[in-house]
Amino acid sequence: MMTSQLQKANYAPSFPLLPKSSINPNHLIKHGSPSLINILPRHHVHQNRNKKNSSSLVIRATSSDLKPSPVSVSTVTSTENNAFTVKALVTVTVTGGLLSSIGLTRPLDDLTDLLGKTLLLELVSAELDPKTGLEKETVKGYGHKASHKDDEVVYEATFTIPAGFGEVGAVQVENEHHKEMFIKSIDLNGFPNGTVNVPCNTWAHSKFDNPEKRIFFTNKSYLPSETPSGLKKLRESELQTLRGNGEGQRKTSDRIYDYDTYNDIGDPDSKDELARPVLGGKDHPYPRRCRTGRPRSKKDPLSEQRSSSVYVPRDEAFADVKQLTFSTKTLKSVLHALLPSLETALLDPDLGFPYFTAIDSLYNEGVTLPKPKTGGFFQTIIPRLVKTIIDGGDDLLLFETPEIIDRDKFSWFRDEEFSRQTLAGLNPYSIELVTEWPLKSKLNPEIYGPPESLITTELVEKEIKGCMTVNEALERKKMFILDYHDLLMPYVNKVREIEGTTLYGSRTLFFLTADGTLRPVAIELTRPPVGDKPQWKQVFTPTWDATGCWLWRLAKAHVLAHDAGYHQLVVHWLRTHCCTEPYIIAANRQLSAMHPIYRLLHPHFRYTMEINALARESLINAGGVIESTFSPGKYSIELSSAAYDQLWRFDMEALPADLIRRGMAVEDSTAEHGLKLAIEDYPFANDGLILWDAIKEWVSDYVNHYYTDPNLIESDTELQGWWTEVRTKGHADKKDEPWWPVLKTPENLIHILTTIIWVTAGHHAAVNFGQYMYAGYFPNRPTIARTNMPTEDPSDEYFQNFLKKPEMALLMCFPSQIQATKVMAVLDVLSNHSPDEEYIGGNPESSWAENPVIKAAYEKFNGNLKRLEGIIDERNTNLKLKNRVGAGVVPYELLKPFSTSGVTGMGVPNSISI
Repeated sequence: MMTSQLQKANYAPSFPLLPKSSINPNHLIKHGSPSLINILPRHHVHQNRNKKNSSSLVIRATSSDLKPSPVSVSTVTSTENNAFTVKALVTVTVTGGLLSSIGLTRPLDDLTDLLGKTLLLELVSAELDPKTGLEKETVKGYGHKASHKDDEVVYEATFTIPAGFGEVGAVQVENEHHKEMFIKSIDLNGFPNGTVNVPCNTWAHSKFDNPEKRIFFTNKSYLPSETPSGLKKLRESELQTLRGNGEGQRKTSDRIYDYDTYNDIGDPDSKDELARPVLGGKDHPYPRRCRTGRPRSKKDPLSEQRSSSVYVPRDEAFADVKQLTFSTKTLKSVLHALLPSLETALLDPDLGFPYFTAIDSLYNEGVTLPKPKTGGFFQTIIPRLVKTIIDGGDDLLLFETPEIIDRDKFSWFRDEEFSRQTLAGLNPYSIELVTEWPLKSKLNPEIYGPPESLITTELVEKEIKGCMTVNEALERKKMFILDYHDLLMPYVNKVREIEGTTLYGSRTLFFLTADGTLRPVAIELTRPPVGDKPQWKQVFTPTWDATGCWLWRLAKAHVLAHDAGYHQLVVHWLRTHCCTEPYIIAANRQLSAMHPIYRLLHPHFRYTMEINALARESLINAGGVIESTFSPGKYSIELSSAAYDQLWRFDMEALPADLIRRGMAVEDSTAEHGLKLAIEDYPFANDGLILWDAIKEWVSDYVNHYYTDPNLIESDTELQGWWTEVRTKGHADKKDEPWWPVLKTPENLIHILTTIIWVTAGHHAAVNFGQYMYAGYFPNRPTIARTNMPTEDPSDEYFQNFLKKPEMALLMCFPSQIQATKVMAVLDVLSNHSPDEEYIGGNPESSWAENPVIKAAYEKFNGNLKRLEGIIDERNTNLKLKNRVGAGVVPYELLKPFSTSGVTGMGVPNSISI
């Protein structure tokens, strides 16, 4: 029986490998030392996610346990009395193509391969030696190069696990090459129960860069108190490595996670006007980002010097597929090549569009770009947008027609679409129920002028045609508002000092009609006192006269610019990207890779720190895309700090709590999801609550499996360390707030984890992947308003020009040509799903698949998400749901869990990876 099982298990799968070299694998030196064991690194992510049977197996090769396990497991033991030999195949991906391996060290690495000493592997026993009470001696062996094809190399090793070695709990790997390796997987052949596949998907640094060996734990998860005796020191030493000592400048190969303030947004050493305040601290509260340790600015000792790239821990960097399709070849190319080309093509930065048909030409004629020195460069990186002019020498930037305009060219002009998008558009997070009347500012009237709104009871009752009184409307929850008044007012006069932009405080009031749709009632725009001028404010309403209609359209343009800025700076950047980074840093510093909660959260943290670093480099930095194209200009990120200070609370980031805070729902135990919505047809909330419940059920099953005793929560030192560090270091400026959830029970943990996963998956998807669909036609969502209202202190000439040609006033208010095309190009990329995207509820992590209880729970989660897809499809055919279905209406699919690659307007990835 043993012999037949061993023969069956000796089957070794074939692997696609790297380009053929002159080294004959048959001549490579064979080594008969110990075996490699199945390992799971800290960055086990995506490479094998499409392989149904990629999970590793737990093998107990003892004389009493030779039957195949019914489920995958992840430990390997020797027989009790006999040594046990296995063969390991280590698959390494050559990143960046063949050229990446050419250099001065290439001959040395080829020699290392020839000598069969590429990877030094050390197997670590999970248990201490019962005789000495010390760690058992590791089993060492070298892997040698066996074959290569395409972009993969396979290294082979034969290992003998000695009798009495016990379970293998970890593997230490030393890379003998001069360059780092991306280890994709390890397959162990020769066990009685068959091949053990180990997905790695992580980097192993060169020993010449860092002498410390990489530590990889097996797939078996342990709470700290359950850690096998032989792994306790290794578990803690790995965490110490990841924490670092808080000193020195970080190198690319480092894996150190630490905190710092946002002191690298400005660039005062380059230009004085690029100086920016440090975000993080008493004056400008803000979440913390990953410390890089760069030198201090020469002109501002509080700020950090800028550099061409921003450090992130090595395992957070984009893997090869993502790197080629998104980071290096796409967004960076748009920011560093395409946008400068646009500035060359559109010489006048203030030039607006002369007529609306000129906007249409972006989609059918395009913008001619000077051809880059590298021919065909743009077409290789963004073929969706940049076309080759066959008969000319230039390139053509030709935008795809966004779906909203493809379905209805004039939808952006209509009040009903303006209202509908507050519930089913790009920013469904700002609409609130009016609960206090009359409307009144909470700002200091001595600074900002009279606090009372000009949206009066009489005006509202006139606009709703006397169908009910204001008091009745309040009682029946019929009035809703977009209120950007108090947040924006402190910045109005400062922003107005910047050439080419303007700002108001704004309030937009809506009335809920009998058919469940919102109708705009009034827009109030306010400018605080400035100099010798008193406060200015005016209310605009939908009217039937020509002048009033155009003033209303201009007022809507201002409100849309406010909403676009708030969406991008607060709802998108701050509440998802920025506030998530501390969770990731704390998790890597405090939770071991073998901790079950680390393994639950890890897929939801994939690539977030990398995309955040890219944002600090080129998007939110001083003079970057955001500052040059959004109304608040150089105050943009400072404005997000003000929002963090005034509005952000962890306990309100959960979807149900967010809806309740905005008055969009109330608790109701008899209602579906335990909530009764103020607006029944609220597509974002309708779909989002199903997704929230599915996530919560999955998290509950997972947590309850590992924490069978509630007391285990408080005694879990790593878990408590993580949550303490999130509050006291990652969100240090709010560490003393009373609203932070306590972490004492499984219920507490479930709520915290569900909130974090919702933010990284559902929340982010809802506000990101519809960006090009809704804002790719910028009149629908202008990011900037460049001119004041014609009625605010107008000159006679200006007002007469407005009366003669009001269309020009609107076009002048809209973004300039360079601003609009910049934003459109960036939003196209940001709305794109990568080919290697991992969607929520997709293929499970290997550590989940190996556990039958967790595997069953995840399969139920996957089924719930497929059910959500069907519900969304059904809802989008129901003509009674007027906020998501109708003539020319874009169906609401942003929370549909799965998608193909590209710009699709659907799909919920696990993480904030774009």
